[in-house]
Amino acid sequence: MVTFTSFFLTFIDILLHLDTHLQWVIQTYDVWTYALLFLVIFCETGLIIAPFLPGDSLLFAAGTFAALGSLDLALLFFVLFTAAVLGDFVNYSTGRYMGPRIFKKEDSFFFHKDYLLHTEQFYESHGPKTIILARFMPVIRTFAPFVAGIGKMKRTLFVFYNVLGALLWCVVFILGGYYFGLLPFVQEHFTLVLLLIIFLSFLPLFKALFSAWRSKRKEKIKNKNT
Repeated sequence: MVTFTSFFLTFIDILLHLDTHLQWVIQTYDVWTYALLFLVIFCETGLIIAPFLPGDSLLFAAGTFAALGSLDLALLFFVLFTAAVLGDFVNYSTGRYMGPRIFKKEDSFFFHKDYLLHTEQFYESHGPKTIILARFMPVIRTFAPFVAGIGKMKRTLFVFYNVLGALLWCVVFILGGYYFGLLPFVQEHFTLVLLLIIFLSFLPLFKALFSAWRSKRKEKIKNKNT
């Protein structure tokens, strides 16, 4: 039991921090690394219970290892692009099927209704282009296609923005890692660079949350004074 627990915790740690464990994963699993990368990106974009999985930083790290020759760039790009497109489409289809019923679901360890509500507000503000913008915003990236499905966004329009968004996302981060990941500074501070990417990715979300909090606060003060 202790052995299984230790193995399970190690597996979860690798899954949640695959970007920083990628070198070990490549050395250990070789070609199966592509399958694991596909699974993580598919789940991060396709399942509303998995916004905690690595996204931007993982793509950058994978691009860096492609530059080192540990991964094939063309195959890597195809695998991650396909995972991103299919993940969003599954998420969109789930939203269309489940509809508003999900808003009645109570919060749990894996699901937080606030994330869904903030994404809905973001979608109402930016419309269909949310599918592209959300690619560069953790958490919202996971919920945006689901909200688009709930809103009955036209399937053909969603597919267009989905493919375009996935392409831009992969170009920016995979090729970013491929061309900049071998810079001496990046190599010497690789973990720090990945943390910086995560922090910068979350900035738009923090800004949106702060704006929403400020609007609610102003509304409460206004209602209190009337």
